Amino acid sequence: MSAASPETEPRWNASLRILSVNVGRGRSVARSGKPAKTGIHKLPVEEYVKVSTGGLVGDEIHDTKNHGGVDQAVYVFGAPDYEWWSTELDRELPPGILGENLTISGLESARANIGDRLRIGSTILEVTAPRIPCVTLATRMEDPAFLKRFRKAERPGLYCRVIQEGEVRSGDSVEYEPYRATTISSTEMFQDFFEPKLDERTLRRHLASPIAIRSRVQKARQLEDALRRLPARPFENVTS
Repeated sequence: MSAASPETEPRWNASLRILSVNVGRGRSVARSGKPAKTGIHKLPVEEYVKVSTGGLVGDEIHDTKNHGGVDQAVYVFGAPDYEWWSTELDRELPPGILGENLTISGLESARANIGDRLRIGSTILEVTAPRIPCVTLATRMEDPAFLKRFRKAERPGLYCRVIQEGEVRSGDSVEYEPYRATTISSTEMFQDFFEPKLDERTLRRHLASPIAIRSRVQKARQLEDALRRLPARPFENVTS
């Protein structure tokens, strides 16, 4: 995917606003029949919350193998996607139930590209990856089939790295800044997780985008394997 054109880039700046800032404390849950601790149970807070390179101060992450880290420091989810899920599940969904740190009006994750930025006062976030559903999310939603539903819906929300630290609060306006260089869409990255395309061209496109480090390591290995499978080029005879 090339850089966004004026005709295709999102035009959300006039209406984007933080509806809720959500922070989670660790809770014990049963995951695959075994006890585990999770920070997915996030609740809205009214006061300003500091956003550091590691995420929202006070927000706990326990499954550090799959979540958190500087490239997945903040998880954002949009009100239009929440409305869709409320209709799909036939129930009202409170902010934070999907595990997001920031609930934002007007934001549709399927329209976002990797590298897009969200400016909230002095805080700058950069989109690095879509959310990939896990067992903990299904447990939180009390629906064993939720992982399949989440995949099919393709409304995953967005993980972000923190480019510039700051503070955020419910009601803050959000300026959306499309990424200007060549990149991939969040939807393509989401689909690729489940049905990866392992050709050299696609892998290099992913690696040329500012994707999260977990995905970068995976794609680098896949590219290495793809290049190893290519037939060796015969040596050319060079004569003087």
